[in-house]
Amino acid sequence: MNKVLVIQTAYIGDVILATPLIETLHLNFPECKIDFMLKKGNEILFMEHPFIRKIYTVDKTKKRSALLSNIREIRKEKYDLVVNLHRYASSGIVAGFSGAKHIIGFKKNPFSWMYTHRFAHSNENDQHEVERNLSLLRFLCTDLVRRPKLYPTQEHFEKSNIYLNSSFICLAPASVWKTKEAPIEKWLDIINLYKEKSTVYLVGASSDFELCASIIKETDASSIVNLCGELSLMETAALFTKAERVFVNDSGPLHLASAMNTPVTALFCSTVPSFGFGPLSEDSEVIEVQNLACRPCGLHGKVKCPEGHFKCGKDLIIH
Repeated sequence: MNKVLVIQTAYIGDVILATPLIETLHLNFPECKIDFMLKKGNEILFMEHPFIRKIYTVDKTKKRSALLSNIREIRKEKYDLVVNLHRYASSGIVAGFSGAKHIIGFKKNPFSWMYTHRFAHSNENDQHEVERNLSLLRFLCTDLVRRPKLYPTQEHFEKSNIYLNSSFICLAPASVWKTKEAPIEKWLDIINLYKEKSTVYLVGASSDFELCASIIKETDASSIVNLCGELSLMETAALFTKAERVFVNDSGPLHLASAMNTPVTALFCSTVPSFGFGPLSEDSEVIEVQNLACRPCGLHGKVKCPEGHFKCGKDLIIH
């Protein structure tokens, strides 16, 4: 195996959960050149990655031209293997026309008929997404790496170091989907548990600043800092390595914590860990409301609670 391309053009969390394939391929084929195809913007996770040679990006606002350009470049490389983790048509087209000797992916992709090897994918068997992804490599690799891993650079650590205290926790309260986002009072409960002994950092994108500011307004904690927009994803990952604990929703920061093996508590509201997206750190905890008839209300989050009561969030018990 001389040259491999891995494709995962979904969201940040999905890309992080693809990194065990990079680790596994390198472990089993240490001389192999490994390339990665990602959604534009996600490449920031892999600057100076020790095992990735080349990154292709897909600008989904210019999908057709981006796909054609990437297919032309990919065909020139003459890959031995293309592994497509994405289950949608655009990535299936790239994989199918890659010209690779072997093309592996999931049967759910509408262009999987072009693959040389196709495998089932299900969210209903309590299997973690990492294990589902690794299933594509089981017939090739004897040694499997099951935890995601990212590689912050020295510059990332230097930026995060200015926020280091003897003891601190991180909270990531925001989510793209409102029914995945624990209510403000739950984050206040966490702050109250730690405010006497630890600094509290609220982390997220600049678009999350107002939410975190509203949380700060509701607490009398003296050592609490809104870092939304202050740190990049990889700088946040570097910060996580020193955190006493990280508290997250079922969202991207959960997988960032897993990749850094940071102690993590995940608050699951409308979704459930059995979908395959739970935490993978050695010290992991899930807080959820059990035996709620309307939960889960879908595979992904929703804009608002379909039942109007949002008990899966409001009834969470913080401890």
